[in-house]
Amino acid sequence: MAYHHPEYLVTAAELAATLSDENVRVFDCAVFLAPKGHSYEMTSGRKLFEEAHIPGAGFIDLANDWADTDSALRFTLPTSDELADAIGNSGINANHRVVLYSSGHLMWATRAWWLLKYAGHTNMAILNGNLAAWKAAGLPLESGANAYGTTTYRASAKTQHFAGTEEVQAGINGAVCTINSLSKSLYEGTGDFFYERRGHIPGSKLVYYDTLLDNEFFLSDNQLRDVLEAQGMLTAEKVITYCGGGIAATLDAFACLLCGQEEVAVYDGSMSEWVSDPQRPLTVGDRP
Repeated sequence: MAYHHPEYLVTAAELAATLSDENVRVFDCAVFLAPKGHSYEMTSGRKLFEEAHIPGAGFIDLANDWADTDSALRFTLPTSDELADAIGNSGINANHRVVLYSSGHLMWATRAWWLLKYAGHTNMAILNGNLAAWKAAGLPLESGANAYGTTTYRASAKTQHFAGTEEVQAGINGAVCTINSLSKSLYEGTGDFFYERRGHIPGSKLVYYDTLLDNEFFLSDNQLRDVLEAQGMLTAEKVITYCGGGIAATLDAFACLLCGQEEVAVYDGSMSEWVSDPQRPLTVGDRP
């Protein structure tokens, strides 16, 4: 069985065949995070990009260019106009076919994809298998700093693709299928690392983002449906995904769209925002 939206993914061979198309824009979106206290130390993936990237590709700086850097939370969604400027400055206009990958984890590519979806872009795909698939296919790489020329992008914000704290709070009673995309230890609050306070948003279920992938490829349609529907994600009237800062949650949300669940939003502030108010409840342990 094919994905409901197979056009959301592209293979390495398919991408290679279109690199000479001037309408195609390819981007590495990598960021690297290392735990530091109850937060993360962040490193841009630009250095790795400049060492080796898909020929002609550009680099999207999700932390500094495609985010609200005035926010106390990292990677926060900027205003619609700011995001439009960032997209245009990256060299993307409304007519471009955009293909996204990461020299790190694939979730950075899905974050950029989700931001483009929010901005109203309709022609973009994730490189299935990520950069590893490109390398495994023996396809060429190039080095150096490369960027597309700036252009103008006019965003038409699709606000339904992101959820705020109030909407998450309203969904605690079970009206919304709320999904935690983090690891089991983070969800249960049993590991050494946690976001200021241990546990997860009450009522939320666990679908760890890495369980949706097999060696950086998305699971087959049937396998993916089984994992998602085990938590009721495909038949729910509404799904909200969250993680630590709105990055990994986009991988779960993307998987929902891939399988035809259109009513899905990402809680942008995620745990980083939720735990900032001690009055917001948390559940410790394996129960929702």
